Amino acid sequence: MANEDEYSEMHETRQRRVKVVAWVVIISLIVVGGGATVFALLFG
Repeated sequence: MANEDEYSEMHETRQRRVKVVAWVVIISLIVVGGGATVFALLFG
């Protein structure tokens, strides 16, 4: 039982980290894409 509790804690920590990384990637893609669109409108 102790091993299962330990694994579930590690799994929850990993899932939280994956969600944070996914949100950071999504936000950075939006920011970079938006920035590229603005530059294309201004200089294109």
